[in-house]
Amino acid sequence: MTIKTEKLPRIDAIDQFRGFAILLMVLANYFNDINTLPAWLKHAPDIGYTFNDLVAPLFIFAIGLTYGLSFRRRYERDGAWRTYNHFISRNLALIGLGFFITIGGVLASYYPPSKYWGLLQALGTAGLITLPFVRIRAKFRWLVGVVILSVYQLILDRYWLDLVMNSPHNGIQGSLSWGAMLIIATSLGDLYQEEKKRSMLLWLSFILIIISVMSAQIIPISKHRASASYVLFSLGLSCLIFYLFHILESKYQYRLPILTEWGKNSLLLYILHGVILGIMLIPPYPRWYFYAPLWLVVIQAITLIAFLSWIGSCFNHKGWFFTI
Repeated sequence: MTIKTEKLPRIDAIDQFRGFAILLMVLANYFNDINTLPAWLKHAPDIGYTFNDLVAPLFIFAIGLTYGLSFRRRYERDGAWRTYNHFISRNLALIGLGFFITIGGVLASYYPPSKYWGLLQALGTAGLITLPFVRIRAKFRWLVGVVILSVYQLILDRYWLDLVMNSPHNGIQGSLSWGAMLIIATSLGDLYQEEKKRSMLLWLSFILIIISVMSAQIIPISKHRASASYVLFSLGLSCLIFYLFHILESKYQYRLPILTEWGKNSLLLYILHGVILGIMLIPPYPRWYFYAPLWLVVIQAITLIAFLSWIGSCFNHKGWFFTI
């Protein structure tokens, strides 16, 4: 893990979107264990879709927006060997960091003893699954993602359903689905890099949503299954939300500094929020966290976001970017 001070060209809409994704992720993780909040702020128990079910796909989509561009820049500068070594090492580091965090969560009693797999492990594995296909042209790469997603769905229905549903973040088996999501997201990200084709993202988002809804009678939309319909529906919504950020930034020059600052140091803020949530579990009073009244939830949420925003602002002011 390093803190970089170099200033590479950045795309404001992507930073804004990534910041939005990680801010929602922090809130979703905070909300998920508070029993006094409504069900729509938690993950759907199985079939269905809630606010919380969209958060991780938003971040997957944010990764996909820059995955191909980052790979090509490094490939042209450093060559094949160093580029592949960098991407492999980076994703393995994400997996290792994820295990460190989940072990810490178990020791702090924030996670159950059976939890061995978390979001960072899923992201790192998805990145490794995507890597062999990143040099395929975008108009063909999405097909690779669809094939992998179809194979996953077939195996899920026949052999893996109970295993995936009873594993945190769908377990290592579910990473095949998350990998397919990232592969398709990279093809949409590469499409965005071609300025003349950016408007296609809007239509593709609607197409993905329509296909997923039409297939939902056969393949239920379920985050806990990481089902194909869930992946396509989430990609469609993520693409649509990102396109709105693109319109706000490109046509109206509308930006929220807080989102840019969160977007530039998303990994740092994600790690810090986990540490803070662990500290919040220390007081042995159920009404402090798990059964907190609404007024206390609002105060805690505002304090959490304000503190992380301050950290993000400080790092942004100094030009520091935390990365692995």
